[in-house]
Parts: sequence; C-alpha cells; structure tokens
Amino acid sequence: MPNEKDNKRFWNRSAAFYDASRRPDSPAYDAVISRIRARLTPEMNVLELATGTGIIALRTADCCRTIEATDFSEEMIRVAKSKAAPENVTFAVADATALPYADGRFDAVIISNALHIMPNPQKALENIRRVLRDGGILFAPTYLRTRSFGEKIKVLIGAVIGFKTYSKWTKAEYLAFLAQNGWEVLTCEVFSATFPLAYVTAVKKEAE
Repeated sequence: MPNEKDNKRFWNRSAAFYDASRRPDSPAYDAVISRIRARLTPEMNVLELATGTGIIALRTADCCRTIEATDFSEEMIRVAKSKAAPENVTFAVADATALPYADGRFDAVIISNALHIMPNPQKALENIRRVLRDGGILFAPTYLRTRSFGEKIKVLIGAVIGFKTYSKWTKAEYLAFLAQNGWEVLTCEVFSATFPLAYVTAVKKEAE
C-alpha cells in the first residue's frame, strides 16, 4: 500500500496532464457542475477540497461570494494558480483531514471524486462537518464501483501507474457511508462516465 508521500508524489506528477485526463468524462462533469451551480447563491462562502487544477472552482465562482479551493498536492495548486481566475477565488494547499478554518466558516463544501481515494475519508467528513455551518450543504460527487470485468482492468492499470483507490463503493454503500458519518443525503443522481459518477448532496444530521 502506498504511503502518504507516495500518494502525494503521484498527484504531483499527475498535475501537468490532469485536465486532459478529465476530458473523457466531460459530459458527466458538465452535468455535475451545472447542478452545483444551480444550488449555489451569491451570498455563499464556499470551500472546495481536492480541487485538483481548479476545474470546478473556476466554473462555479460566479455563483457565490467566495470560493476557497484547496488540494493537498502542491503541484495541483500551482497549476490551478496559473489559470485566469476571478478575484473571489483563492487557491491554497490544505489537507482535507486537518482543515485550518474556523468552525462554521462555510455555507457550502464541495469535495468531488476524492473521498474514495483518501486513506481516511471519515476524518475528511469530520472536518467538513466542523467547518460547514448548520444548514450548509455538502456536494460530494464520487465515482462508484460496478464489479464489472472492465472496471477490474481499469483498476489494475491504475494500480500499475500508482493510482490508489482506498474505498470502492456501490451507490447504496456510498450513501450508507455518508449516513453512518452523520450526513443526511438530499439528492443522488448517477451519470455515465469512465466509472459511474454519482452526484450527491447532503446536510449534517441533527443531533438526536
């Protein structure tokens, strides 16, 4: 199993061609982004985790007051900063499992296609719960598993080049995972992509 340095090294190496690697899934990304845009409002302060090269942040910035777009990969953030961005977008290196922000700081948090590649997604969700205000919305799209032969081949190829998936969820398993970690799922749509892409929104469960 790759250690944290190996994992970061992979994503730093991937930064230069990350945008090109997303193009086959552009229709699914477009669908997800359009739905995020529809839920954001001009008053919202938004945090994006695992922003990569800032694809989602840059395409949603005009819908909110501010967006703090973060990634644990320094190279991903370097590439993101090289792009033209509006003044309300800030790019920063940050670890989703140890966020430096104040409690309740954000009105919405976006974490797209990342929880399944984190060694400790529970810790990331715990941090998100803390920095998201009560009533705030979590956007948590992620790729799903199908157990198909084609999927197994793709996973094998990914492993050879250093891509590590720590969690492999079906739709039901992913929604159950979110519920077990204190989230009430509001919506879930699945789009066709390299792997099925689930667009999920959720809010914090109220304490019982």
